[in-house]
Amino acid sequence: MREPNPVEELISGAAQDAGGWLGALPVAQVATSADGTIVRWNRAAVELLGFTPQQVIGRHIAELLHPGADRSLGRSLWEAAAGGRGVMGTVTAWHQDGHPVELEIWASPVPDRRDDASAILIFAAEAHAARRIRGSSAVWDGLFARSPVGIAVLDTQLRFLRVNPALEQMNGLPESAHVGRRLAQLLPEVNAEDMEDAMQQVLDSGEPVLDRRRIGRTPADPDRDRVWSCSYVRVEDPGGRAIGVIASLLDITDQQRAHSEAEAGRRRLALLSESSIRIGSSLDLERTAQELADLAVPRLADAVTVDVLDTLAHGDEPGMGLTGGVALRRLGKAPLTGSAVADVLAPLGRTLDFPAAAPYTQALAGRQPFLLARLDEKAIAPAARHTSKPAQLLKLGVHSFMMAPLVARDLVLGVATFYRNRSASPFTSEDVTLAGELTARAALSIDNARLYHREHDTALTLQRSMLPQHITPPPGIEVAHRYLPASDVNEVGGDWYDVLHLPRGRVALLIGDVMGHGTQAAAVMGRLSASVRALARLDLEPEELLHQLEAALEDLAEPMLATFLYIVMDLTTGRCRMTRAGHPPPVTVSPGGTVHLLDLPPGTPLGVGGTRFTTTETTLEPGSILVLYTDGLIESRGSDIDERLAELTHLLAQPHPSLTGLCDNLLTHLAPGSADDDIALLIARLPGGGADPDLSMEACAPLPR
Repeated sequence: MREPNPVEELISGAAQDAGGWLGALPVAQVATSADGTIVRWNRAAVELLGFTPQQVIGRHIAELLHPGADRSLGRSLWEAAAGGRGVMGTVTAWHQDGHPVELEIWASPVPDRRDDASAILIFAAEAHAARRIRGSSAVWDGLFARSPVGIAVLDTQLRFLRVNPALEQMNGLPESAHVGRRLAQLLPEVNAEDMEDAMQQVLDSGEPVLDRRRIGRTPADPDRDRVWSCSYVRVEDPGGRAIGVIASLLDITDQQRAHSEAEAGRRRLALLSESSIRIGSSLDLERTAQELADLAVPRLADAVTVDVLDTLAHGDEPGMGLTGGVALRRLGKAPLTGSAVADVLAPLGRTLDFPAAAPYTQALAGRQPFLLARLDEKAIAPAARHTSKPAQLLKLGVHSFMMAPLVARDLVLGVATFYRNRSASPFTSEDVTLAGELTARAALSIDNARLYHREHDTALTLQRSMLPQHITPPPGIEVAHRYLPASDVNEVGGDWYDVLHLPRGRVALLIGDVMGHGTQAAAVMGRLSASVRALARLDLEPEELLHQLEAALEDLAEPMLATFLYIVMDLTTGRCRMTRAGHPPPVTVSPGGTVHLLDLPPGTPLGVGGTRFTTTETTLEPGSILVLYTDGLIESRGSDIDERLAELTHLLAQPHPSLTGLCDNLLTHLAPGSADDDIALLIARLPGGGADPDLSMEACAPLPR
């Protein structure tokens, strides 16, 4: 049996596992006796220089130095080591195939326990690779120690092996608390399972995972959620086998919060921009309230109700005091159906009475938003004393609640209420601000509707009071008339008509339209109507009467225009003298049914000034019909005026049993829906032609709208 080599025994413990440095650099281990004879040559030395152990063991170490290089450095290094000193340096060795190999070596003496001689243990590595790895190691150590990015090394079981100071600070735990434990054990209040799934994916596939979000709380900040951007890369040995994972973490909480706030700001601006288009598109209380509710769901709340003061819903003025409680009419609700929360809330049209101590009343009286960010039994206690609804909503998962009063022009008009049950996050102060801005816009639109309807009703009352209530034409002439106000979404205009007795068996038929709408137009109409009645008694020529009316318009503080048609008819001869000022032309229907659109000089509207009006004369057959109307009858959006006039003449050519029936037929066909403008209609039939004497005193009341 071969006796063990004493030198091999000495080096076996030091070099047993040294197959590579950091698992990536082949390190040759060579041992010599005291006289320089090679006694050990490992596998890494074979890979590095190509010689087998049989080729080198027993030879002197100096023979491995390259003959073309300076061998003095190699000899001096070995001699120093042999002299008892550890040395390191660079030498050029001889590769088995003949090319030079630059080596970095580390040599030190190993005393022999049996004599005073020392063996020499030499470690050698390819110099370029050693320098590269040494540099990489220095960079890694510096990065690991000083990087603000959290870094961790984990094994294949996803247990921490090492963490840097930045990660210690992020997690609020020292490295010793990390080592040997998994993330789920260490930080249960973050989404650890999701993170470990990502790391296992990296281990299995070798593909890195970038920017996976870790969210939750750590001992470093236990009272607030934070967000980290995490990336994972697999670590492999030289054979490509997975030996662990490197994780890098960057705290992006502030950036995420800033991004979220910016995104929320963009959403708020978009919602406010949309509100300017969708809320208040009509002057209608119910529609405006519903527009607010529809806009807020689901982008601000999961359910919304809009309640307006009951007095306002009835068309009365809003009350100023709320000391005795308040009655509210529900005019808006979203969603209307399909929601358990919405089903609990009172339906549209319901009047709700709240005592003075109820939160609804307090919110209205204080004119400030009311917020319960987190709803619970304690929070609903004040309201629960008045109704069971808060408890029902709490059972349905409503966890956050706010109210915003509808206030415009220093008047309290109602309140909007917002609920969250599906959205996880509670209402915030930013949500309260947004709700306040939305309700402010809705309140202004509601108040505009209130003011409009008040003025509309005033103008309509004024208009009706100034129209002739009972026209009594001279014997023999039949008259029918209609006044149709514009729809509720359009202001009342200044249309009027009249029939006046004149001396010498004559009658004046007139119709006019003050341009503009509202109370002012109605008032000017009344002024012109009274002026015509006074001037007609002076028996002025038609064109002179128009000049006097124009002078009356010039006296107004604000300029106004009006169209006007004035006809003086001799009932005995059928002779007519006609003058018009920018008004639609009259139409005649002969007893035989022939329809003519009278061709009169159009003139310019009264109030333009500097116009010379022209009087046209024509004679109508006995029994002929004369039709006067305002432009609301023949003008319609999207229709050509000539087509509408053609339709008018076609309707007049049809048989008609009476003038009343003719009025109704014209309005039914030419204004079947809500009119955009007021319509005034005056129809007269001359004596003769077999007229029904029972219709000679016919007068029709204005139509309601």
